[in-house]
Amino acid sequence: MYAFIRGKLAEVTPTYVVIENQGIGYFINITVNTYSQIKDLKEVSLFTHLVVREDAHILYGFAKENERQLFLMLITVSGVGANTARLILSSLSTEETYTAITQGNTMVLQGVKGIGGKTAQRIIIDLRDKLIKQDIKLEKIPSGHNTLKNEALSGLLILGFNKTTAEKAVNKVLKQTEINSVELLIKEALKIL
Repeated sequence: MYAFIRGKLAEVTPTYVVIENQGIGYFINITVNTYSQIKDLKEVSLFTHLVVREDAHILYGFAKENERQLFLMLITVSGVGANTARLILSSLSTEETYTAITQGNTMVLQGVKGIGGKTAQRIIIDLRDKLIKQDIKLEKIPSGHNTLKNEALSGLLILGFNKTTAEKAVNKVLKQTEINSVELLIKEALKIL
């Protein structure tokens, strides 16, 4: 029903935003990945999906079209609702989710809270071929543009840590000490994890 909503960020949290447009505040559920991309902006445009239930109409918003496409595919899988799909896309990046599904990596999907072995297998079985056929544009960010924080976070994700937990640890280290190398930041974050 709504393709996108553009307006001023009236409120922003890691789980939802309120976008003010034409005097109306739209409450939109978001992923942690979307939050990290929009948290410092004054105005934003989010790609949206409206879920209509018997008891509620719920808007979900995404900073990138490819994240919305993946969300829409995830909710087609039996046993994966909108909140579970949002949790997957908050714990893993769009690229990580796409790669895990297309390569059949159930362990990555099981790393998401609430996703068991059967659900992970169902997601892969239902979506692997569809994702390979569908042209989802994944943005690869050159490593030269990554900040110290993003590089450390990538390293922790490769080591198998949950994105949200790793991000909290990295943020805590950065607040407590002055660090200028990725290796040192990862080592200090590992002490917390």
